[in-house]
Amino acid sequence: MSLIGFLLVGLIAGLIARFLMPGAQPMGILATMGLGLVGAFIGGMLSSVIGGHGAFFELRPAGIIGSTIGAFVLLLAVGWSRPRVLH
Repeated sequence: MSLIGFLLVGLIAGLIARFLMPGAQPMGILATMGLGLVGAFIGGMLSSVIGGHGAFFELRPAGIIGSTIGAFVLLLAVGWSRPRVLH
């Protein structure tokens, strides 16, 4: 049941991050879930850096808030890395 819960938290965090991010993010439900799961690890890293609870490379899963923040940071990084097309 913990795997299903982890996947559900990833999906919810990915949906919230996509909702908060301006503009369109064309991705399906599995990509949104993956966004939230990767966001959980990014959120865990950020919390360990800010909170000072371990090394920088310590990967720990974050809660729903940390997962959402991590997914939002990931969306920002991907958005900034894409080339801009001027019309």
